[in-house]
Formats: sequence, C-alpha cells, structure tokens
Amino acid sequence: MNNASPAPPAAIHAHHLTVVRGPRPVLRDLSFTVPPGRITGLLGPSGCGKSTLMRAVAGTQAKVTGTLDVLGRPAGHPTLRTRVGYVTQAPSVYADLTVRQNLAYFAAVLDPGRAAADRRRANITRAITDVDLTTHADALAGSLSGGQRSRVSLAVALLGTPELLVLDEPTVGLDPVLRRDLWQLFHGLAATRGTTLLVSSHVMDEAERCDRLLLMREGEILADDTPEALRTRTGAETVEAAFLHLVDEAATAARTKESTR
Repeated sequence: MNNASPAPPAAIHAHHLTVVRGPRPVLRDLSFTVPPGRITGLLGPSGCGKSTLMRAVAGTQAKVTGTLDVLGRPAGHPTLRTRVGYVTQAPSVYADLTVRQNLAYFAAVLDPGRAAADRRRANITRAITDVDLTTHADALAGSLSGGQRSRVSLAVALLGTPELLVLDEPTVGLDPVLRRDLWQLFHGLAATRGTTLLVSSHVMDEAERCDRLLLMREGEILADDTPEALRTRTGAETVEAAFLHLVDEAATAARTKESTR
C-alpha cells in the first residue's frame, strides 16, 4: 500500500504559453510549473521576456495564448484578485501620500466597507512591519529613497496576505544590506506563511537564494531545475556559469539544426 501523500497542485502551470507583440513572439511556447510554498527565481538578461511572463501570470498581459493556470484558475480570473500580489519594477505608490495613507487607500480597494475597518488597520500595520518601514510610516512616499519606495510597493502587495507573490526585479538598485533583508523576508514568507514567490532578476548571484530556477533567454526557457541540479548538470561552480554553458549549448544546437536543413 502506498501511503505517500499526493503532491500539492502547482501554484502556476503553463503549457504552450505564447505571447506575440507586433510581428514577433516575445514568449515562445513555454511549458513549466511553479511549486507552491517555495521561491522560484525567473532569471535571464534584460529583454528576454521576464516582465512579459510576469504580467501574464498576474493577468495583465494582452495576446496570451496557450494554457496558464494560477492557483488552479486561469490567469487573470476575478477570484485571484486578492490571492495574487504583483509588484512591478517601478514603485507603484502615490508620492504625495504617506506610507500609511498609501496602504490605507489600497487596503480600502482590496477590502472595502465600514465593517472591514479593523481588519484593514491590522493588515496595514502588519504589512508596514513586514517590510521594516515602521519608523517611516508617516513619511511622504515622495521623500523616501528608491529602495524604501520599492518596499512600500511590496507592502501594498502584502496587504491581502496573498498566496502568490509575483515580484519583478524587486531588488534592482538596492544596496547589499537591503537586498539581504528583502531576501530574508521572502524566505520568511515562504517558510512561515506558505507563500509562493516568483521573483525575477537579471543578477545571477540571486539565483543561489532560490529554491528553484527558470532560466530564460530570448523568450524561451533554457532550464527549469534547482540551483544545485543545474550546477551538477553543467559541471559549473556557479549558476551564472551554468547559465552561460546552457546558452552556448543552445547556440550550438541551433547551428547544427540550421546546417542540416
């Protein structure tokens, strides 16, 4: 008798996912899964399609074909509104409002009604604490540093205690201490709340902080595996070296295919 528990359903499941912009495909026939309660890194050079893929997952990308299910629903389904938190590269906050006022505004959108006032206040306090902005809660967002404004955007995404966080290059431009602190927060969310995180970056050393990796180049996925497995498979000491090995491998395969036509 097999008493093993069935594997939990994927947080994200894509099959033949394609996005075309103008005359060219931006995402090319992608198929992958993102496991629940873990940190999956989406890594690749700028312009490879990471942001387009994240917009597709968040349900804000047009001209998406193929299958893309998020938390068991088609991406963009109305029921995912409070279950998915999405943080874009540019901070999405109002400069003329304080941190607390920004969160109060978005909390009212997510959880409207007078009866929800106490819940909203508790969620605002929790989100501000999560991103370590308690001492700046009453400061105008416009007076904060770029890294602090990014953390306000993250706090907005955390208001509804989302099951999935989609974070588009959340650490870009941050100093090493802030980057370390944010990654500690990400791991804490996954470990203590079971949150699934999809985190994009073009900084390869951040790959080592992820449980699993999707490596992208030119709209395609080169690899879908753990950092350790990728290093072992390619015989490389770092994920960056493994990525470069896979790029060269793909280029060689493309040249061979072209020469045999």
